[in-house]
Amino acid sequence: MKTRYSYILHYLLIITDLLVINCAFFFAWYLVFGINPASFQGSHKNIILINNIVWLFLSSFFGMYRKDRLLNLRTIFKSCFKAYLAHFVLMGFYLFFSGIRRFVPSDFIIAYYSCLGIMFFISRLAAAFVELGMFRYLNVRRPVLIIPKNNMGLRLASSLEMDQNYHFRGFKFDSDSDLIDKKNNKLSSIVSEVFLDCASNGINDIYIILNHQHLKYAHALDEEAEKACVRLNIVPDLMGSLSMSYTTEHMGQFTVISLRHEPLEIIRNRFRKRLFDIFFSSFVIVFLLSWLVPILAILIKWQSKGPVFFKQPRSGRNNETFGCYKFRSMRMNNDSNNKQATKDDDRITPIGRFMRRTSIDELPQFFNVLIGNMSVIGPRPHMLKHTEQYSAIIDQYMVRQFLKPGISGLAQVNGYRGETEDPELMRKRVEYDLMYMESWRLSLDVKIVLLTVINTFKKEDRAY
Repeated sequence: MKTRYSYILHYLLIITDLLVINCAFFFAWYLVFGINPASFQGSHKNIILINNIVWLFLSSFFGMYRKDRLLNLRTIFKSCFKAYLAHFVLMGFYLFFSGIRRFVPSDFIIAYYSCLGIMFFISRLAAAFVELGMFRYLNVRRPVLIIPKNNMGLRLASSLEMDQNYHFRGFKFDSDSDLIDKKNNKLSSIVSEVFLDCASNGINDIYIILNHQHLKYAHALDEEAEKACVRLNIVPDLMGSLSMSYTTEHMGQFTVISLRHEPLEIIRNRFRKRLFDIFFSSFVIVFLLSWLVPILAILIKWQSKGPVFFKQPRSGRNNETFGCYKFRSMRMNNDSNNKQATKDDDRITPIGRFMRRTSIDELPQFFNVLIGNMSVIGPRPHMLKHTEQYSAIIDQYMVRQFLKPGISGLAQVNGYRGETEDPELMRKRVEYDLMYMESWRLSLDVKIVLLTVINTFKKEDRAY
């Protein structure tokens, strides 16, 4: 929960960033052109407008002003640096493709991004010191007490101590059972005394952790807290009932428990991943496949009869079948949808062997990404036969089908690619796929893309 001070600071940071963006622009303009109104043309006004729009988009895209990104200096500077670099790249694309580049000299671009970097560094340091001083000297943090001091209470205390909006004042009781008079099946008389004592010491927020057996006393506890003018926060402790980790969300008046953490079930994250997929696949199609397809088409046709592209039914998201595109790397045969390629497979053509070793044969799947039935990064799509085969013998195999399949994935950059006839290899692949699903973040996708590019220049034993 934010205090009104941190809420105001949140919006002040947005306004300050826009001021920094524009001040850096005009200061760089002054350094390069001096005070010369004639040098400022109509096209330069468009640059200022696009400059601001791009920053607002990127700050939203990277979640710069989210609460978790404003916890400490490291995360503040990290998110700002990402947005700063992305701003440089996108503005570079805009200047190059819009034709305005001829009105903007290189000296100005260098001066602008130098000024912008310095100003961002100073503004972020200043904001951090202002916020630190405000919370330290103005006593604006909310004092809180936790009941009881058990394992979950200790974890909650650790979380509250990391949040500068709260001032953790200690624990009461060693167990939530201490709150209950079991003989009379009602609240213990000491509960009201604790609440009144908290109120007299300026503690108006209490967090009480209740296991599933004691949740029925929540209403009675809240009534006692209201009498003392104390705000009560109930934290259900379900770990005794659920042996695995879980997440909760609210659906109207209902609390829904999900037994698996899936960042990509959050629509904001799916939108960000889709934007990345569209941008990256479009870039590859325009700047790589546009000239590579004709060359490979000639070589493929020259070495064997048949189509240039090979379309194979694969298992996609939610186990729906889709047509996965590849460059044809084999001679025409009747086993391509049932039999996986093996080492020294005589069906593979010479150019096909090169394409498979370097993963060039997978490049047409960027069309699948653009269409929307694949992603740049995700679990590799398997043949329908393999999905049926491995789902019967490997636990949690079908969980990987919750995601869109990818051209590359966490399993592939960790060495689990190629032939999967060994169930143990498939089990490790599934393990990495689930790890990816539960720890997704956009920076992980970028990291896997870079590792995939690096791996294409290294010889891998299972790449055939």
